Parts: sequence; C-alpha cells; structure tokens
Amino acid sequence: MSALIILLVTSASGPLTTAVAASRAIEAASTQAAAAAAPSAIEAEAFLARAEQELADVSVLQSRADWVNSTYITDDTDALAAYFGSLGTEMGVRFALDAARYLKTEGLGHDTRRKLDILRSELDLPAPTSQGAAAELSTIATRLTSAYGRGRGSLRGQPIPGKDLEIAMGTSRNPAELQEMWTSWHDSVGAPMRAHYTRLVEIANQGARELGYADVGALWRSRYDLSSEAFVALTDRLWAQVRPLYEQLHCYTRAKLHERYGDAVQPATGPIRADLLGNLWAQEWSEIYDIVAPKGAGDVGYDLTELLVRHDYDARRIVKSAENFFSSLGFAPLPATFWQRSMFTKPADRDVVCHASAWNLDHKDDLRIRMCTAINATDFVTAHHELGHNYYQRAYNQQPYLYRGGANDGFHEAIGDMVALSVTPEYLVRIGLLDKDQVPPPDKDIGLLLRQALDKIAFLPFGLMVDRWRWGVFDGSIPASSYTKAWDDLRRQYQGVVPPTERTEAQFDPGAKYHIPATVPYARYFLAGILQFQLYKAACDQSGWTGPLHRCSFYGNQAVGQRLNGMLSQGASKPWPGALEAFIGTRELSADALLEYFRPLTAWLQEQNSQRQCGW
Repeated sequence: MSALIILLVTSASGPLTTAVAASRAIEAASTQAAAAAAPSAIEAEAFLARAEQELADVSVLQSRADWVNSTYITDDTDALAAYFGSLGTEMGVRFALDAARYLKTEGLGHDTRRKLDILRSELDLPAPTSQGAAAELSTIATRLTSAYGRGRGSLRGQPIPGKDLEIAMGTSRNPAELQEMWTSWHDSVGAPMRAHYTRLVEIANQGARELGYADVGALWRSRYDLSSEAFVALTDRLWAQVRPLYEQLHCYTRAKLHERYGDAVQPATGPIRADLLGNLWAQEWSEIYDIVAPKGAGDVGYDLTELLVRHDYDARRIVKSAENFFSSLGFAPLPATFWQRSMFTKPADRDVVCHASAWNLDHKDDLRIRMCTAINATDFVTAHHELGHNYYQRAYNQQPYLYRGGANDGFHEAIGDMVALSVTPEYLVRIGLLDKDQVPPPDKDIGLLLRQALDKIAFLPFGLMVDRWRWGVFDGSIPASSYTKAWDDLRRQYQGVVPPTERTEAQFDPGAKYHIPATVPYARYFLAGILQFQLYKAACDQSGWTGPLHRCSFYGNQAVGQRLNGMLSQGASKPWPGALEAFIGTRELSADALLEYFRPLTAWLQEQNSQRQCGW
C-alpha cells in the first residue's frame, strides 16, 4: 500500500503544482475581474474555458485520492482524500462565486448561461471563503465517510462488518437478532458522527449563503431547471400519485408480519417495526418475500439467488452479465482497464467502503465500479444499475466538462434501474440462467409483481424523506437538538415504520445511512424510482412489446439502444424535460407508467386488505 500512496503523490506532484499555481492565478484574476464595472459576454466565455480546464485537471487528482481512500481506508488515505478534497472545494468555491457574478452579464448565450448556472451550483458541500474553511470541511467529510466504511454492528454479541450485517438482516427471522443488529449498527456507526455532522452543516451553509442561496438544500434544489418551490411541488405531486399503492403494500406486509411474529413483536395496526423488513434501513423489503408471499401465486418457480449459485456465478461474472446487457443494445464493451481497476469483492485484509458506486476517474474512459458483491439476486440487479452509470458517463464524455453529467441526477440513477426492470424471467432464459419450462405462467404474476413492489414501491417514501430531513436540517427548521427525533418522525410520517428500540438525541440514526455522512443528495433516487418506469415503458413500446408491461425485456434491441444513447450523449447540455422528450416523447415526469406496471397487484392488494384497518 505504501508504494501505491507514493505513486499517487508522485504522479500528482506535477499537476498539483500546476493546479495550485492556477488556483492562485484564478484568484488573482477573479479579484481583477471584480474591479471591472461590467464584465462582458466574451469575458464570461473566457472565464468558463479556463474554469472547465482547471476543474477537469484537479478533479482527476481528487477522484484518484477518493478511490484509494474508499478502497483502502487508513489514516494516511484519509489525509490524502481530505487534502485533495480541500483543494477541489477551494477552487470550486472561487469559480462558483465568479459564476454568480458573470450571470449578471447581459447578452450571454444559452450555453454560457447554462454552464454558469451549473458551475454556481455544482458543489454538494460549498465551503465559505474564510481562511481554513475548505480544509476543515473536507477533513470532516472524509472522516465521516471513512467512519461509515469502518462501521461494525453485532450479531449474537460478535462484531460484524456492514456488508455482512446487511446480508444477515435479510436472512434472520429471529426478532431478537434483528433488533440487536439494527440497534448495534445505528448506535456504533451513527452516534459518533453527530458533532462532526453538526459542524459540517454549519460550514456548508455559510458557503451556500456566500453563493447566494438560502442554504445548502436550496442549492441542491436549484439543479433541476425549476424553482425551489416548483421542485418541491413536483415531488409532492409524484408522491401523491404513488402513496395509495404504498399504503396498500404497507397494510398487506404488516398483516403478514403480524401473522408471523404476533402482537408482542408486530401489532396488527399502526407502524411497522423497522428491523423486521429485511433491510438495515427498511428501505427495500424483498428479502422478506418468503414471509409475505401469497399462497399459490407466491412460489414463482425459481429463485434468482439459487440460480446464480447453481450456475457458478462469481462477482466478475455477475458484472459481465450486466455488461452483456448493454452490449446487446449496441453499446461498445467496457475498456480493459475497467476489469483491471474495479473493486468487485470486499478485500479480506482491509477496511473499504462497500456501498456500491460507479466511477469515471478521468471523465473519459477510466470507468470503474466499487462493490462488495455477494452472489445473490440483489447484487445481480445492483450490477446492472451501477453499469448504467458507467455507460451514461461514457456516452457524454465528448461533451464540455460542465455538461458531463446526467440531464439531472435522477436520470443518472434511473438508467441502470430501467435496465434492471428488464431482468425478467424471459431475460433469464435468454442468458441461460433459467430453463424455458421454468418461466412462471401468468397465474404467478401477482407473486412476481409483489416481489418487485417490495423493492420499488417500498423504497419511494424513504427516497423522499431522506432529503426532506436534510432540507429541514439545512434551513434550520430541524435543529441539531432534534436530529434523531425529526428523522424518526419523518420515517413514521412517510414510511409508517418505527425503530425497534427507544432512540434519543444521544444517537444520530441518520448517520447510519451511507448517503448522510457521504453527503450524497437523495432526491435523485426518488425521482429515479418514478422515471425508470417511464423510460422502461418507452423502451418496451419502441421494441414492439405487446404483452403485460412487467414481463417486457428489451434485451437485444439495438434500435432501443441507439435511441437511448442519443439521450445519454446529451449529458447535461439541455434542461431535463428536453432529454425526457428525446426518448419518450413527453416533457412531463409522471408515475402513470409505474401505476400501469403494478396495476394487477394494486387490485389484488385492495382485495386482500378489504377487511383490514390500513394506515398508521
């Protein structure tokens, strides 16, 4: 490892010197520009050209440091990541401040104005310009992410890493064990983060205000080509469309858990105990399908995890299957470096961040994924999702630097999920995992849909409430003295779940979810939960599919792939409604396709719940 760190620092020394010098030159140029009474459109364009080049150079160094840190967590790699993070943040803040000033220039062209808007709002954690603020913010952010990666819970009194804990939560049916795992993880991982997170919010909010935003949440919401109020209204409208289906799923699942565990563990009414749902965060429930499976239709005739084990799949073969899906659509194979540099499994000798993620370190072809892949159905689907990011990253790599992103961040999440919806029994037959005579007949559709809903529908309120909590934290309506209470209140309001043990402000349960310490905005996942069905239905329509929507797989259809690539290659160069229209023919985000997909299940759930008291 020491050689790797030396290599990183040595290779970085030349560009780093250039970056520092450029950063100082840009600061001086910014000061001079500030003295000018009215910057011209030509000056704005020159500024953007300089900013894009410098940001691209520094971001490569920062990405390399972050990669090493997340795949080999030590005090030294923490320091490296914090250093490069500080450098990138300082540069980003300077550019964002200048972008805000140049936006006041008259006569700006469309691309110039759009790039300035992107540059002004690009930082997830903007530091204020005060001395040492960027370094402190970067150090805290690195410390929080590494603390999560080092996290442990316990099972039967024995320490257990996070990834193993996730698997155990999905397989144990012992309420006492589930309670121990849930509580130990939230106590040991979340609680120590509270003071650091409070300080992170304070610093980042100062930075957001210097950029002209009310707080960090307002900055995040500004990225959606809508006003902050319009974006909140959009998410409210989408949630209103899908909430009735979620309430039916919640009602049915609660009844089945009550049948399994009884009143002492899960009452027949009210919220669901979070640890009983097969997931550390109760965000997806498919791991308890065996408990809730409907009689008759519940046995769909195959288990994807068993199929993967039976066919001797390992981590690389799972990822190769995902690559083959994109190849079938006409996309070029991933570069050889992807297979050489990615982390597919958890190393036995060190701490790493196991949360799956996709990377493009040089904004061109250095594509990678980081996964602690288990041989199961969940990670088979996850691999398809993560490669969706990689193919999107490569599709727009010819765009200018500031356009190398999704139409919005929800698009980035939705592409892989759209492909994962094509992991149907018919698809499994085509890739040789399932025998044709094992394809479930139509009378098993309820089982297929229920298992899918336990992931897709169960996730939606969680996907919404994470940033609802953070927006409140950032705008001050949720003070530090109420972090955990507000988290629990929102989870009860949106999800209808409650913790299995009493929680107090001595804990910090939000920190036990990766995206909170890692400061990854989360509204994107809620949007993707809706958008993926719109994209999927459009792909199925384009492929000529005429059967039930949930049975469609567009695997192998290169016409779909060509049209999809046309949308992906636009990157962030156009407002997202235009990207949506390019692929599906409408500019409006809607849950109609999702509701069509689950329509047979909705009717069945309503019938099952007809004599039950739903709600919580």
